[in-house]
Amino acid sequence: MAGFQSLPGFRDFYPEDFSRRQHIFRGWRTAATSFGFQEYDAPVLEPLELYKTKSGDEIEAQLFSFTDKGGREVSLRPEMTPTVCRMVGEKAGALKRPIKWFSIAEFYRYERAQKGRLRAFHQFNADIFGEAGPEAEIELIALLIQCLAGFGLTKDDFYVRLSDRDLWFFYLEALGFNDAQARSVLTAIDRYEKAGDDAFKVYTEAHGVMDADKKDRVLAFLRIKSLAELEAALAAFNSEKLTARLADWRKVIAGVSAMGLADFIAVDLSVVRGLAYYTGFVFEAFDRKGDLRALAGGGRYNDLVRKLGYADLPAVGFAIGDVTTGLLIEQRGLAPAHSTAPQVYVVIGGAAERTAAFGDIQALRAAGLRVEYPFKDLAFGKQFKAASDSGAKVALIYGGDEVAKGVVKLRDLADRSEREIPRDQAVATMRDLLRC
Repeated sequence: MAGFQSLPGFRDFYPEDFSRRQHIFRGWRTAATSFGFQEYDAPVLEPLELYKTKSGDEIEAQLFSFTDKGGREVSLRPEMTPTVCRMVGEKAGALKRPIKWFSIAEFYRYERAQKGRLRAFHQFNADIFGEAGPEAEIELIALLIQCLAGFGLTKDDFYVRLSDRDLWFFYLEALGFNDAQARSVLTAIDRYEKAGDDAFKVYTEAHGVMDADKKDRVLAFLRIKSLAELEAALAAFNSEKLTARLADWRKVIAGVSAMGLADFIAVDLSVVRGLAYYTGFVFEAFDRKGDLRALAGGGRYNDLVRKLGYADLPAVGFAIGDVTTGLLIEQRGLAPAHSTAPQVYVVIGGAAERTAAFGDIQALRAAGLRVEYPFKDLAFGKQFKAASDSGAKVALIYGGDEVAKGVVKLRDLADRSEREIPRDQAVATMRDLLRC
């Protein structure tokens, strides 16, 4: 029998892989709690209609969806945003605002597995509800940067591209586009980075919504890379909407800069996130070398809570995945060395000494030390070899003479130096020696 393999796009986490994953999760959780975000969790299975309401019927092709034994149409969650909107919407009146929540969870999408994208993956999600101003964007962009910088990554490793769907709509309106035409143009912009000029031919010129002059002005706007350029481009327009939006841009850039994070931010109006539910600032994190898919993405989605049937509540959030984060950390040589090695290996002389050692072993473990010992009686030489092979730093030796004197012999496995310590001081000595 050949045995079984995991399904395509799903991962086994052997101890070393699990350790790396937990390292990423700890980094994310540390960042979020330092920003005052509260952690939550939610069901992995939701009504299919929740995702169709948010994204339309076409989303079903990307889902692990089925009819359950109760006849309900359900789906494994492909993302957290609809779920957190449901949770917040149900108790919005009782929650203190702004609502700052985060989660670390597994998600499932039925799509072709490829580098940086799997069918089962973990994401960190952070959202702020109840704050309509750009202060929420400042907080979340800063958190996103910390979620990566906390691993030792710097401005030379990654950056955040900042854009604005509202600004695009107001700009296109000022150029004479109606709402439907503007959405068509944004669809082209979303494809422009990959498809180049063909993106506009397919989505705009074919529908007769853009002449050469408008196209030039759209492309000029698309090439803006700084706040100063943005201010210059909008100076000629007498538009209250654009003026107000520019003020929000100044506030976001100033806030992020005041936090010392300006070098992580790039104005990039080519980012429109392609999802219709975004209603304002959008942003994505990328590695500087461009080897990986987007590391993270998010933006403002003020209408989604109301669209799902709850009270009108402004919202902004982002998600960052474990797959690309892990790849980036490894590429930069920042992945931690995997180690579940014992700190202490207990060498036991015989049956009587084993009885004496067991109480101390349990006390050492209860104090938080990683302790191993031989399950069966072995010669001292074999035990010392096992201790060395285990990666332990010290060995505690329980021989007949030591037990009779109420002491234990401590051997440094690096230099093989030895000394005796009272058994009742073993826990305190080990904690001090290993700084637990």
